[in-house]
Amino acid sequence: MAKQEIEVMTDKALRSGGMLCRLYFDMQSEKQEDLQPLMTDLVNNRLLKAPGVLYCFGSIDEPIKLKDVYSTNAIVTVLFNDLGAVINVVFNLSPVGIDVLKPEGEYIIKSRDLTSVLVSLSQISSEYSKYILTKVLSGEELEKVKKDTLSRAEQGKRLLEKEGGSKGADQGK
Repeated sequence: MAKQEIEVMTDKALRSGGMLCRLYFDMQSEKQEDLQPLMTDLVNNRLLKAPGVLYCFGSIDEPIKLKDVYSTNAIVTVLFNDLGAVINVVFNLSPVGIDVLKPEGEYIIKSRDLTSVLVSLSQISSEYSKYILTKVLSGEELEKVKKDTLSRAEQGKRLLEKEGGSKGADQGK
């Protein structure tokens, strides 16, 4: 993609709620030769293909030897189409750091978009909790947690419907 095309895409995305961020990744392995392919896969196959990522570019450092492992870092500039896409990447890829480059100053978000982001955060949190609990709990304890979670979801849905907010909540799905 030519520099001018990137600038046009970036400006258009920023005008419609996009964000330009710099993400920092760190990876360690006992095998030096594993690091470059793993980090390249993270950037090219997971980050670049994540929902809401419009483009990314960056650099991956050569692995260095620490005490008993090798380590490499990547610094990647990413254009996201909205705040929800940023949150999704941060939750799922766990960068060690992030800088918001643009927009500078304030970021304005519509209430329906914020509702969608918050519902997505709740769903992600619930999925991670469920995953962790299924690995830790056994039999009867796990069934109780599943029942409580289902009850909680049903109660949340009833509350949203009662307050007339079900349309905003459905946008996050």
